[in-house]
Amino acid sequence: MAGERDARTVEIGYALATGAFLGGVAGVVLASPVLVFGLRGTAAGAVAWVAVAGALGVFGVRVVRVLWRYDRCCRAS
Repeated sequence: MAGERDARTVEIGYALATGAFLGGVAGVVLASPVLVFGLRGTAAGAVAWVAVAGALGVFGVRVVRVLWRYDRCCRAS
C-alpha cells in the first residue's frame, strides 16, 4: 500500500513539473510576438492575455492527461 501511495505521489509531481515546463514554454512562444514585432499598448496586452490563457491550458491538459494515463495503467494491473 505504501509503495502505491509513493508511486502516486511521484506521478503527481511528474505531472505538475512537466505541466509547468510545457506551460511555460507555451507562454513564451505565445508571447514572443510582443518582443519580435515590438507590439505596444492594447495589442501587447491582448497577446499577453492569450499567452497566459494558452499556458494555463497547456498546463491543465498535460496534468490531466498524465494522471488519467496513470490511473488507467493502475486499474489495468
